[in-house]
Amino acid sequence: MSAAEPGAGPVVVLLHGGGPGVDAVSNWASVRSRLDGDFRCLAPDLLGFGTRIAGTGGIEGPRAWALARAQQILDLLDSDGLDRVHLVGNSAAGGAAALALLSLAPERIDRAVVMGGAGTGPLPAVVPFYDDPTKHSMRATLGRLVADDSVHEDLLDELADVRLRQALRPGAEAAFRSMFVDGVGGPPPVDLATIGTPVLALHGELDRVSPVEVSERLVDALPNGRLAVVAGAGHWIHVDRPDEFCRLVGEFLSA
Repeated sequence: MSAAEPGAGPVVVLLHGGGPGVDAVSNWASVRSRLDGDFRCLAPDLLGFGTRIAGTGGIEGPRAWALARAQQILDLLDSDGLDRVHLVGNSAAGGAAALALLSLAPERIDRAVVMGGAGTGPLPAVVPFYDDPTKHSMRATLGRLVADDSVHEDLLDELADVRLRQALRPGAEAAFRSMFVDGVGGPPPVDLATIGTPVLALHGELDRVSPVEVSERLVDALPNGRLAVVAGAGHWIHVDRPDEFCRLVGEFLSA
């Protein structure tokens, strides 16, 4: 899904998160229809996930992946003839790609929303899922993304099946593991102090993946950043609190 949906409103590029087996469709399913009511949405599979696993060999480390995905989105904007868009970037894949794109081509972005710290916290101590690539492991991995997994049991069971199949595609594990390599000699980190674009950082109050302090530090480093902590939400704000997520995103991007 790469073409903007028809309809009125500004174009928003939705950049999904970075969990094992993720794709754009499943990531944004809880809010996509609502966002399509106010915006024309692009929701591509990011490099290394979904339909974009092939041909990503040689990219290593979170900064290199973020930069490659930023270039992917620039190429998409060029191919669709889009001069300026908004961004919504989820977590350590989409959020980090959004920050890289804001640094790489700020003239192409009006406003940006990033979620869950945007990959600016430390790398996880253990690569999720792939040391035990089973449905049980996938279900446990997904359960950590919401504030209370008992509230979303049916959804998480369904997603575990979908994402297990996608995580076991040829090349998916190698690509995923390469995203967590703390490599030396790669591209430098994004200089957040140079990003003048308005950025809203959303963070779930009950995030079990990344503490709120990560987004607090991010906003402190951004010249035009602001933070909204969503009460009762975990890492997946758009799943735990879809109404509030859509309200915050809509108000900020329409300001």
